[in-house]
Amino acid sequence: MVSGKDRESPETADDSPDYWDRKTELQKKGIKLFSQIIYRDWCKACGICVAFCPTRVYDRDEGGKPLAARPDDCTSCRFCELHCPDFAITIEDRYPDRRKEER
Repeated sequence: MVSGKDRESPETADDSPDYWDRKTELQKKGIKLFSQIIYRDWCKACGICVAFCPTRVYDRDEGGKPLAARPDDCTSCRFCELHCPDFAITIEDRYPDRRKEER
């Protein structure tokens, strides 16, 4: 299991009211957002994700490893995920389809 310190990802709390408000707002606009999970300990800074991302989501940090500089621009083409030789990147729905529990 990978600890939270080893990866970079936008945090979302599925049970918070803000989560559901934002998800509903984006659905009405027809917008789908994605999270880029970068396992920084696995990454060897090859630069494939930075060089070939069609929407230029990634920049490099001082060590040459990718940073999700423009995460909302991700179209989930998954080029980075499929071509990463270290399996250090995963793309996920930021607001996955889950039922809101009635309280």
